[in-house]
Amino acid sequence: MEKHSGSCLCGQITFEVNGHFESFFLCHCKHCQKDTGSAHAANLFSSSAKLTWISGEEKVRTFLLNSTRHSKSFCDNCGSAMPNLQLNGQLLVVPAGSLDEDVELKPTAHIFCRSKSSWSKNLEGVKEFETFPG
Repeated sequence: MEKHSGSCLCGQITFEVNGHFESFFLCHCKHCQKDTGSAHAANLFSSSAKLTWISGEEKVRTFLLNSTRHSKSFCDNCGSAMPNLQLNGQLLVVPAGSLDEDVELKPTAHIFCRSKSSWSKNLEGVKEFETFPG
């Protein structure tokens, strides 16, 4: 069985996910752009994996956007995105960046591309740096 560990930026929340991720979506909807402050959210999805909070569960807050299915769990200290259960606990959604190691699964698809920001398109030619450019 696959086992993944994760944490928030400040380290007050730690968790484990036991099981398999069925999909890995890069979501470009306006809700995900707003709650990440970026071009898209990168979330892993599982209908069978189990989430266990190792430490800091009491620091996890969840925001549900009224009149939508959009929700986001986060650390109340540092704001890092945290896993949450959706669809009445039937679907585990894990922000890929919250994991402490890389997963083997590559993104399955870009979704809600109609909302994709203009500045996140055609980035193949943009310079890359190993660290902050100085």
